[in-house]
Amino acid sequence: MSYSVNISVEAPIENQIQEITYDGTEIYQPPLTLSESLAKFAQKIDFSKTGEVDIKKESGDLIDDNKSDSDSKDAFQSSLWPWDSARNKLRNAFQEVCVLADVLAIAKDKRYMVLDPVPQDPIETKPMVQIYARKKALAGAASVLLTGAERLKTSQNEAARNRAVPDFHIELLRLRQNWRLKKVSNTIIGDLSYRTAGSKFTQTGTFEVTKAEDDEKTNSPPSSPVPGGATPSKTNSALRVSIPSELQGVAYIEVLCQKDQEDLCSVNVNLLGSGPPASNPDMHWQQKLEAAQNVLFCKELFNQLAKEAVQLQAPIPHMVVGNQIMATVFPGIQLIIGLCHSTTGDKKPANAATSKTDHDHVLEHSLHQLLREVHHRNTHHPFPHPATGPLGPSKKRMLAGPMAADRYELLEMTKSETLLEQIIKQAQHFFMRLRTEYVLDTIAKEVKDPLISSHWNTLNSPTQSCVKINISTHGYDALCRTPLVIHVGEKSLKCICRDGKVMHMSYEPQELRDLIFCHINQHQILAVQALAKTMGWQFLANSNHLGTGAVEPLGNASSCLLASPTGDRIIAVRCEPQSGIQVSVAHSPRSDFFPSRLVTERKWEHLGGQFRDVRLEKMEGRNFLHKMELLMASLTSSS
Repeated sequence: MSYSVNISVEAPIENQIQEITYDGTEIYQPPLTLSESLAKFAQKIDFSKTGEVDIKKESGDLIDDNKSDSDSKDAFQSSLWPWDSARNKLRNAFQEVCVLADVLAIAKDKRYMVLDPVPQDPIETKPMVQIYARKKALAGAASVLLTGAERLKTSQNEAARNRAVPDFHIELLRLRQNWRLKKVSNTIIGDLSYRTAGSKFTQTGTFEVTKAEDDEKTNSPPSSPVPGGATPSKTNSALRVSIPSELQGVAYIEVLCQKDQEDLCSVNVNLLGSGPPASNPDMHWQQKLEAAQNVLFCKELFNQLAKEAVQLQAPIPHMVVGNQIMATVFPGIQLIIGLCHSTTGDKKPANAATSKTDHDHVLEHSLHQLLREVHHRNTHHPFPHPATGPLGPSKKRMLAGPMAADRYELLEMTKSETLLEQIIKQAQHFFMRLRTEYVLDTIAKEVKDPLISSHWNTLNSPTQSCVKINISTHGYDALCRTPLVIHVGEKSLKCICRDGKVMHMSYEPQELRDLIFCHINQHQILAVQALAKTMGWQFLANSNHLGTGAVEPLGNASSCLLASPTGDRIIAVRCEPQSGIQVSVAHSPRSDFFPSRLVTERKWEHLGGQFRDVRLEKMEGRNFLHKMELLMASLTSSS
């Protein structure tokens, strides 16, 4: 019994061996890819054969050699090459291209053949037909534009309708971008406190977010229509924010500096700014949350200040009464800090009589910044060095061990100023700066000769400022100038004089006034000496603390002696802080010299006569130096 079995003949899987190494490893030749196989078969094409006769002859010879005449037809059909039809088509196309190239070459020379266009009958054009066609085309374009305009109007109306009715989820997304929210069971709870910024205030700032439609259905009755068809303007919002009653309204910190029950300055710290009342139910949720956060911030600030006022031990104890804190800045000057919280939306109570002109933005910013710095220190701790050290101590305390710091230095490192102390120091510096400005302005108004100019430094700290004073005479600025630098501190003044001396003064303005007048007298003496050098006069003597004459109630008198180039004239100048300037002139030789029994020689008459006072108020001149210049010029002899 025989069974038919299908036998498949396939090419061997193994490839040809390309190389055998010395250790017996056989390296096979990689198989050809499809592109390589195609290129191999294409190389076998013989384009020299011009027709099918050669192919038939070649195939016939092969058939005669191997097979009989009966099988010649089948062998010839099987020996045809698969790419034969493609080769024939390419060859025919090549012949046509060659013929086209020859025709173009002959037509280009225009000697053997010329190409003429074939005449065609002209098309008859009718004007009315063209007009109707253009009219129809314009009508179609107009209809397209009108259709597009209608679609745009429809889309705008839909967008306006969608804006009029905002989406709850979109509003909730905007709320979540600025405020912290979380979902507790079926309610959405938010937090507006500063705990994430470093605040440790115990009062919570939670609020609840609900949908506006639910509130209108459950709480508010249907509104009656307004006569006349006018509807009240209302802020449309898809959500409502419920804030606790203790955080509703407007709050601000009021700082008053009083002297003998008189308001000297008024500072209102209002972080919210102007806006509608907080009790308005139609207020937008963003404004409502900002107002509530401002109330929470003001309460935290006042709570911290009140706690520090009770704990601090001041020479004059601080007082905390209700919502007011009273602290003594200087004798007779008090600093009053109060918390004003209004639920009706009024910025200030009716009895507040402080004016807007007394508003000090520097103290307002300082109060705002002090609490922000506390929040920043609570969240930003210095990194330990090395990294394995404890977290919390400052860099100075970490270096206390290697630097062998003693107990006093360690105690100084642990000390820190409270908010109330910093505010009091800034208020003290504020008063010191006001007093210094007042003294300098009054002296500049009183004293016209010399001129006093003050230049305040723009880069100052809240407790330190600097002013440079220049004392000069008009018209003689390049001749002599007396500079003076005053550092205004918290309770004292430091003056750096022209010669480098440093003088410390208290907060009394009279001390600064006396110092300025003393420097004015010194400037006049130095300016006269510099003028004498330019005029050719000789400088004989100078004394900044003259011991002769009446005792001055303020400072000491200063004087100088000047001699003319020939020595026949002597000018004595005396400057007193209270009396002013006195100028005397002496002549040589003396006109009243008479020989006597004791003094018989005439040479003693050159010692000079008695000094005669010069009435400066009767002389011509813009100022003191101008009068002295005219006096020196008139007393200078030509011989």
